[in-house]
Amino acid sequence: MYKKLRRKQKALSRKTKGSNNRDKACLEVAKVHAQIKDARTDFLHKLTTKLVRENDLIAIEDLAIRNMVRNAPPLSTAAFHALNSIQGGSAVKNHKLARSISDASWGEFNRQLEYKCEWYGKELVKIDRYFPSSKRCGNCGHIVDKLPLDIREWECPKCGTNHDRDINASHNILAAGLAVRQRGLGGFPHSLLPNPFGVSVCGASVRPEESKSRKATALKQKPKS
Repeated sequence: MYKKLRRKQKALSRKTKGSNNRDKACLEVAKVHAQIKDARTDFLHKLTTKLVRENDLIAIEDLAIRNMVRNAPPLSTAAFHALNSIQGGSAVKNHKLARSISDASWGEFNRQLEYKCEWYGKELVKIDRYFPSSKRCGNCGHIVDKLPLDIREWECPKCGTNHDRDINASHNILAAGLAVRQRGLGGFPHSLLPNPFGVSVCGASVRPEESKSRKATALKQKPKS
């Protein structure tokens, strides 16, 4: 669909301003934009409806999407394709990443989850955006100091468990959501957990250790095949 859009935009750029042909080209570009919007909306409605119908509780991160689009950090190709684990930003903007975040419509996805959970009587728990979902070992609860975005798989220095970055993060988010419900900290149908670090998840506290000038934890990155 985007290839088609690029072709139409290139054709538009070659038309003379004020000509009838340019007006027709503008209309063609607008039609493609409408097709992309309709396809995205249709996909989001089908996905969110399926998720809400099949699950009693859904846990998501309360991400600052606008800030992520505005301050999207420069990424490697591998990190670029793993947008759901992004945390933080930098002054250097990555335009491809920003467009991909916008195209994924995370804000609209969350909005649909909220009203559909309320509609179907399901529970939606929002986990604080500073919860270390990617850096926390889902097996032992250890939190590493740093986990650069280009590291997609890592080994816990404490228990030796190998993790896929995104799968580990999703497990931690779900565990935090379940802990919120079990401890009665979440509301119905959806609530915001202001400080998930004090919640015990999977038998291990997720409160970060006090920063006493600790040495950076060395990460073992799995060799690429």
